[in-house]
Amino acid sequence: MLDVRNCRKCGKIFNYIGGAPICPACREKEEEDFQRVKKYLYENPGASLTQVSTELEISVEMIKRFLREGRLEIANDEGNLVLECENCGRSIKTGRFCPDCERNLASGFKSAASQMKLDLDSRSTSERKSLGLRYLNKEYEKGK
Repeated sequence: MLDVRNCRKCGKIFNYIGGAPICPACREKEEEDFQRVKKYLYENPGASLTQVSTELEISVEMIKRFLREGRLEIANDEGNLVLECENCGRSIKTGRFCPDCERNLASGFKSAASQMKLDLDSRSTSERKSLGLRYLNKEYEKGK
C-alpha cells in the first residue's frame, strides 16, 4: 500500500518509503550539502560550526542533524555546548547518546529480547503456531 505524504521541506507530494519525511529531490539536496560540508572540513580541519554554516550557507540545524546522525564528529576533546546525550545530558562528539547510555540501552534491549525468547520458549507448540503471521492478499483470495 502506498504511503503518500507531503515533503516536510518543499511541500511536494511523494511516495514515502521510510526515514525522514522528505521527497527524493530534497533528500538529494541534503546529501549534496553533506558532501560540501565533508569537503570543507577536509580542507579546513577543526572549523567551527558557525564557520561551516556561514561559509557554506547551510543551516546550523542541518549540520547538527549530521552530527546526530553520526555522519560528522566534533573534533576537539574539550566539552562542547553543541551536542548533548539525549538521555543524561553529557557532552558528546557525535550521535544521540554518550557511550555509557549506549551501553545501558543495548543491555536493556538484550535483556528484553532474552525475556521475550524465554516467554516464547515456555509456550506450547500450538500456542507458538498461533502467533505466526501469513501473507494475506484479499484480491488473490477472491480470485480462487
